[in-house]
Amino acid sequence: MKKLSLVAVLALSTMAWAQTTNKPAESKNSADKALLVKSDAAELEAKKKSAEEKAKLPKPYDPKADAQADIKKLVAQAQKENKKILIQAGGNWCIWCLRFNNFVQSTPELKEIVDKNYLYYHLNYSPDNKNEKTFAQYINIKEKQGYPFFIILDDNGKMIHILKDSRVLEKENGYDKEKVETFFKTGKI
Repeated sequence: MKKLSLVAVLALSTMAWAQTTNKPAESKNSADKALLVKSDAAELEAKKKSAEEKAKLPKPYDPKADAQADIKKLVAQAQKENKKILIQAGGNWCIWCLRFNNFVQSTPELKEIVDKNYLYYHLNYSPDNKNEKTFAQYINIKEKQGYPFFIILDDNGKMIHILKDSRVLEKENGYDKEKVETFFKTGKI
């Protein structure tokens, strides 16, 4: 009888211990789930705001454009006007690409520098048209690219500089005017 009582006490103790150790784990899992739900909601809200912003911004990239022919025409024009060519690589899918274009077009000092010194071209990269032959003239297309990135050509179409990482021009959710201005004036950052 004593053995049976001892076994019963041990079994009940084990069950009670298992239940108490599971409770904090359940609470922790519930807390984790609550944090995931909050994180998912914040992420969804950020995506919604980004989509709303993207919808309002001008779409300068033309997936149907023949980039090779366009750049060839720009080189001829650059020679006549004694200007460089500023190629902004990206697509209408890229919020940072659209932000940069809008920033330049809506900042009078920057627009003036670009208009005076460059022919500004938006080289499309998208599922509709990756422009691989054009990109291959300037970059290793097998490397992952960060968009937008910038290619500066002289008036003969020769590449004189490439800025592969536009993050150096960013400031918070936009761009730093002074850094962009320096980039436009010097072709480097």
